[in-house]
Amino acid sequence: MLDNFGFEGQEKIGCARIAIIGLGGLGSAASMYLAASGVGELVLIDDDIVDLSNLQRQIVHNESEVGFKKVVSAKESLSKINSEIKITQIGKKFSDSLLEDKFDVILDCTDNFKTRQEINSYCVKHGTPLVSAAALQWTGHIATFDLRKENSPCYACLYDPSDVAPCESCATLGVISPLLGIMGSFQALEAIKLIVGSSEQTLCGQLLKFDAFTSMWERLNLNRNPRCSVCK
Repeated sequence: MLDNFGFEGQEKIGCARIAIIGLGGLGSAASMYLAASGVGELVLIDDDIVDLSNLQRQIVHNESEVGFKKVVSAKESLSKINSEIKITQIGKKFSDSLLEDKFDVILDCTDNFKTRQEINSYCVKHGTPLVSAAALQWTGHIATFDLRKENSPCYACLYDPSDVAPCESCATLGVISPLLGIMGSFQALEAIKLIVGSSEQTLCGQLLKFDAFTSMWERLNLNRNPRCSVCK
């Protein structure tokens, strides 16, 4: 059995409830690994439709599902990976009122600044650990925000909600496809560590940056902003 995991760890995973917001490139990889790992329930949230142009980077979808809602397409694929887990689909845009139940972890796999801030506010309000990642062109970022830990920052400590939202996206600037798989898989890994109780080994309080062109990693320490408008 895997060190620092064991049967108890697998049981915790089997009882866990995780929300994945965004079923694009990041959400594809994260959801597939979490389904394969046996997470008890995955709640999939996305209001988008599968487009042919998505398929080179969003591997949970396939050609036969073009035109389908992404949550429907993803559920179909994930059920084939693991038919024993519960998969709930919400084909709507994320909002604070959309989720009423408690989650063990939330994964932000979106590419929209406003939505990211809304997800962070929800997690701060409910004390839910948040694993957030992004990937654009050759660069990926990932961080875990867990306000159950003293002095942990939130997403808004790093990116002020009043900042002008960036216009760049994978659709406009492009992204090297495997980078999304790397960062999405890392999100799944962080979620698993949070669930099994290895939170001290997560990226809480840190931002991990990956340059896929040079294959170089950079780790940056993050501090809580005492003037943060969200988690103060």
